[in-house]
Amino acid sequence: MNDQGRSARPRVGVVGLGAMGLGMARSLRRAGFDVGVHDLRPEVAAAFAEEGGTAHASAGELAGAVDVLVGVVVNAAQVESVLFGTGDGTGGAAERLRPGSVYVMCSTADPAWSAELEKRLAERGVLYLDAPISGGAARAASGELTMMTSGAPIAYAVADPVLEAMSSTVYRLGGEAGIGSKVKIVNQLLAGVHIAAAAEAMALGIKAGVPAEALYEVITHSAGNSWMFENRMAHVLAGDYAPLSAVDIFVKDLGLVLDAARPEEFPLPLAATAHQMFLQASASGLGAEDDSAVIKIFPGIELPGQGPEQRSAQRPEPREV
Repeated sequence: MNDQGRSARPRVGVVGLGAMGLGMARSLRRAGFDVGVHDLRPEVAAAFAEEGGTAHASAGELAGAVDVLVGVVVNAAQVESVLFGTGDGTGGAAERLRPGSVYVMCSTADPAWSAELEKRLAERGVLYLDAPISGGAARAASGELTMMTSGAPIAYAVADPVLEAMSSTVYRLGGEAGIGSKVKIVNQLLAGVHIAAAAEAMALGIKAGVPAEALYEVITHSAGNSWMFENRMAHVLAGDYAPLSAVDIFVKDLGLVLDAARPEEFPLPLAATAHQMFLQASASGLGAEDDSAVIKIFPGIELPGQGPEQRSAQRPEPREV
């Protein structure tokens, strides 16, 4: 990429149009970017193209047309597939990204893996930003995400306008990959523990005979409130477990938290307990439901909008986050 290309508005691609990625792509369009997209569901990419973007048949095809490729897939395995192919003719973005272009990695992943990915892409002349995100689907749609980023200054020089269009706050946490992912790991520890604690508290109140709506009203105006209690227990009150972030996402993320602490011989008793709660929910067939469905592991409670006869109903499909 020449100096003229760097000074111009970069061409942007987004891989992964799930709950977060679609909102991010739309935010980029609103900011005036030429946005190409790819998703494993062609109809989703085609629908975005009807809004004014461009749909691409593969991540590799998209990579060849952009200066900044934003990956919003679920985990490291999917990032590997996007960048280096799956063996069935799809993927392979890394070999199509031009030298000087940037891959922005927004997944929650192992920090050591992210640091190594920076080196692997550097061998191809491709720049890299470790850039996990937080804020949920609504903030993704409004361009108000929090981004926890780290990487080389030259990568920021290319990607800064893209980051700003997708977020309200971009934290620059260091000059090399992995630091952003470490901060996201800490965030996910708190998020998972808070959801598990919120579910436990709501379940106890319901079991004790307190009306769920009254309990929610009091707690959300008291010192025991948390963002996760207020947000996720609203799902419980509505009886709506359509997955904005699925139970299995926290099986994965809290597993990453525990994996990151193990080499340090660092104890994480609350994270470990929360992980077991999400594992129990997943093993009970709830893995594809919203993460607030962890409340269903508690026995003997009647949840709002969901009688016993409904608990064996078919589960919804998970969405990417």
